[in-house]
Amino acid sequence: MASIFSKIVSGEIPCYKIAETEDYLAFLDVMPLKKGHVLVIPKQEIDYIFDMSQEQYSGLWIFAQKVSLAMKNVLPCKKIGVAVVGLEVPHAHIHLVPIDSVADMDFSKPKITIPATEMLEIAKLIEENYN
Repeated sequence: MASIFSKIVSGEIPCYKIAETEDYLAFLDVMPLKKGHVLVIPKQEIDYIFDMSQEQYSGLWIFAQKVSLAMKNVLPCKKIGVAVVGLEVPHAHIHLVPIDSVADMDFSKPKITIPATEMLEIAKLIEENYN
């Protein structure tokens, strides 16, 4: 059964796309910890990040780095935090979260709701700064 991320990759489910290559996709998390929370995924459905080939794994992190640099340019934060949890969706993914403190990366906190118009604005800002 296809994961929700595979359905996003195929276009069955829409997303707030940030960046895309032939192998990877970055989009805003619709249940974010903070404004600008991005998910970075391989397009190929692989459940566990450490089951990826070395080439896929390193490519995912290089892609995530480029996305994080674009995020840092436009989002008010001290740093872009990184997490790989891997339990919520059976599809490897990296969380990139704008942070000002360690508490900003607490996944047990309630997620925030951001209006669609603001999500579109955030996605566009990050996308315009992606190189």
